[in-house]
Amino acid sequence: MKAAVLNAFGSPLAIENVPDPLLGTGEVIIDVVASRVLAYANEVLSGERKYLLELPVVPGPGAIGRIRATGPDATRLRPGDWVYCDPTVRSRDNALSPDIALQGLTAGSEGGLRLQRYFHDGAWAEQMRLPTENAVSIGDIDEKDAGRWCALGTLLVPYGGFLAVQLQAGEIALVNGATGSFGSAAVAVALAMGAQCVIATGRNEQALTELTRRFGARVRTVPMRGDEADDRARILQAAPGPIDCVLDILPPVASAVQVRTAVLAVRPHGRVVLMGGVGMQGGAGLDLPYPWMMRNGITLRGQWMYPPHAAILMAGLIRAGLVDLDHFEIAAFGLDRANEAVAHAAAHSGPFRMTVIQPR
Repeated sequence: MKAAVLNAFGSPLAIENVPDPLLGTGEVIIDVVASRVLAYANEVLSGERKYLLELPVVPGPGAIGRIRATGPDATRLRPGDWVYCDPTVRSRDNALSPDIALQGLTAGSEGGLRLQRYFHDGAWAEQMRLPTENAVSIGDIDEKDAGRWCALGTLLVPYGGFLAVQLQAGEIALVNGATGSFGSAAVAVALAMGAQCVIATGRNEQALTELTRRFGARVRTVPMRGDEADDRARILQAAPGPIDCVLDILPPVASAVQVRTAVLAVRPHGRVVLMGGVGMQGGAGLDLPYPWMMRNGITLRGQWMYPPHAAILMAGLIRAGLVDLDHFEIAAFGLDRANEAVAHAAAHSGPFRMTVIQPR
């Protein structure tokens, strides 16, 4: 089969003919139809992000495709079924604390490297092999919509955060860092889950205005200006009531002060989930007042990715019309143009903009 191969960090992807993947027990083979390109894929492929990724490798985290073959443990999936290929691969020998690798992107930890060495190659190829449980049926779709369904990979990240803090219909949610691709998707997800109102913060005022235009009065935006006390005061003023939960999804370039600004706006007995990249490039840690957290019963947790059942539920939200994939603007590239796709994703990132590679 044809695949885009990264042979060395900082080198262009090589379009090569490689052996077809071989099916094993507990696995499926997928014909890849579309795979999204992360806005920061160029930073991963150059080695700038220092992700745990052993080379050579076929990159590409997640895809939309069709079942080509299944192992003997698959009881529902059939050849030809449309599936979302979830890149979140978990070890099967410790249900409480599984090691995790993002197939085609990073091992995440030293334990995850053992997973990556087996489920090694990602979706920028005509076929891919993945664990049976990672092929999530999405029902029949039109092949021309496969690229748009790649938005699952973006939507699922904040959805995992809101599941972690148990966002309830009728609550007020704050999305801290709402102007990037994941943050803007978080706004859409919170609304789909029934949030009464979403407070959306960010530094890009044009992007904030676009969120209000897109979603209406249930979104209230707060431009962040860098003064912690003033920014928090304006967050509280914008909210129609006490803020029940906060999802922080700020990128690595943001500071811990920006995180604290939002965290301290949550109501007593409120919940906070951290999903962004703050601190990954060094800098001060998150300094939160112990007495405030203790006396107000604040729940603070981290969340990386999402639970295994999340993709099934998100597909249901899409099928129900609660999440509209038509919000996403798609730029599609063939596999032979994979390097162009990576450059395009870096240059044209932003809310509801997505670059995809279509291998076939």
